[in-house]
Amino acid sequence: MGRWWSPPEPRSVQLLLLGVALVAASFYAGTLFQSSASPAVILPPSGSRSPDSSNPQVADDAEFTNRVAVTYRTTPISVPDHGLDVCPLEYNEYVPCHDAAYVSNLKNLDRSRHEDLEHICPPREKRLFCLVPPPNEYKIPLRWPTSRDNVWRSNVNHSRLSEVKGGQNWVHDSGKLWWFPGGGTHFKHGASEYIERLGNMTTNSTGDLSSAGVVQVLDVGCGVASFSAYLLPLDIHTMSFAPKDGHENQIQFALERGIGAMISVLATKQLPYPGNSFEMVHCSRCRVDWHENDGILLKEVDRLLRPNGYFVYSAPPAYRKDKDFPIIWEKLINITTAMCWKLIAKHVQTAIWIKPEDESCRQKNADMKLLNICNPDDSSSPSWKSPLMNCVRLNTDQSKLQKLPPRPDRLLFYSRSLERIGVTPEKFENNNQFWRDQVRKYWSLLGVEKTSIRNVMDMNANYGGFAMALSTDPVWIMNVVPHTAINTLPVIYDRGLIGSYHDWLVFFFWKSRHPFPCLDESKTHPCCRCLPFSTYPRSYDLLHAFHLFSHYQGRVEGCSLEDILLEIDRIIRPQGFIIIRDVNTTLSRISDLAPKFLWDVTSRTLENEENMPEQVLICRKKFWAII
Repeated sequence: MGRWWSPPEPRSVQLLLLGVALVAASFYAGTLFQSSASPAVILPPSGSRSPDSSNPQVADDAEFTNRVAVTYRTTPISVPDHGLDVCPLEYNEYVPCHDAAYVSNLKNLDRSRHEDLEHICPPREKRLFCLVPPPNEYKIPLRWPTSRDNVWRSNVNHSRLSEVKGGQNWVHDSGKLWWFPGGGTHFKHGASEYIERLGNMTTNSTGDLSSAGVVQVLDVGCGVASFSAYLLPLDIHTMSFAPKDGHENQIQFALERGIGAMISVLATKQLPYPGNSFEMVHCSRCRVDWHENDGILLKEVDRLLRPNGYFVYSAPPAYRKDKDFPIIWEKLINITTAMCWKLIAKHVQTAIWIKPEDESCRQKNADMKLLNICNPDDSSSPSWKSPLMNCVRLNTDQSKLQKLPPRPDRLLFYSRSLERIGVTPEKFENNNQFWRDQVRKYWSLLGVEKTSIRNVMDMNANYGGFAMALSTDPVWIMNVVPHTAINTLPVIYDRGLIGSYHDWLVFFFWKSRHPFPCLDESKTHPCCRCLPFSTYPRSYDLLHAFHLFSHYQGRVEGCSLEDILLEIDRIIRPQGFIIIRDVNTTLSRISDLAPKFLWDVTSRTLENEENMPEQVLICRKKFWAII
């Protein structure tokens, strides 16, 4: 096949016109891993490289014209006729709002409290506007459950964790694979043994964590998320998070394994999860200074825990008597005592507290000026980019508290969180039936084996019906609720599901961090910004965008449909699917743009909740790479 090239120029002006060939790329395949040869779109590197027998066999002479170039967001936005540019290979792990190079130049960040590790997005003119490429020799991820223990080395080609944490059995080098034995800093002999010990500690050796009432866990500083992976046999679902810091690519490893996780940090802002959502918050050597700043981070844990929820702390202050560990332990005891947490067990390297259900002790401590009580209004809005509060929230209205059934009954339970937002039992049941029908039809339209999809995101999750309908399939779902939408994330957690607040488009005052309508420097125009999600490229096999775009329709300029599509392309895996339902004008625009993003797109018709015909786009990202 003929290839032509412009002479190379400096990177700042580099625009390499690419002839792109559709090829059949044969990857390492074995019976154990169920990997199959997959078609790919290959972008040749330069005119000096001539084809030879080592190159993949050309299966199609179709040519694509996307260029490799460092391209930034412009105003007005413009997508070239030749298609979106492709970022150079060194940007294959680009995470826009956790970009250390950008954040390192920012002043006025409280680095002592790790504010620099929070979700901080560059202005749009400094944000890449090109397709993020996969790394060299990228392969379609191994299928679950094989992926729990093994992932392709070339997909996350970083060795530091295996070098510094191999002795704790986080991850080991195994040739073309990374092998995850299931260990962690405080459970190097395996998460299963550790989880069994926690079950004994919470039940006085009479049961396991499930019988202790644990359904949802928040794992702080999760590492490669082996703790979460080994909780799944107990039907315990975990929201795992860790910062993008010196523990290189730990969340990327977790997602590659098919374990639910996201980039986040306990620093200066509330975590993006609703209060009273977890039966357990877990910290195993999570590198959080819980004793500092009057225990403000423990008060955030208190916000997130349900009454009678557990805080599990496995760290040196719980057992070591050297250095300053006894002083730290004393501070922890003082803070937790003031919050009326009860230390129910202390064994080996682990201490476990339980949050009280009866608020009389906390009210008494508040009267004695030992504890600050939050204003009741502080918990009324979503915890999205909200500052931490140095106070605790009292559950004084017992009518709002409700004992939830265990999974799987919790998935269909009509909770008071539904009642509070005006959803009737009949509407809830109808919504559940609608999503059962839709998911069955989705599988038919996708035409793939269910085991080929593991990581799923619902970008506008509403009540979590889509996730409920997938609950018996071998997937996990990140349920995202835009913070400008009706606050349904408490409903999702009350169903035993996990998710996060986010906003794909946010408003804020000029030079302010608050998400409200703003003015630009001239004080004449409102402004907004698209916010990428806190995850690595190629995190998800399936994205579901149910009337997401129309939610933002008519908002002020500054974030476009193209911006959100680019973020979708960044976080979807090669050969991953995007299901989009929205108004026809929006779907028409997406259909026109899809080829420029190197997506295949087909249109189908399903019925909406009113039994009216509704167009559905099924997009699939091509498998392409720079070679």
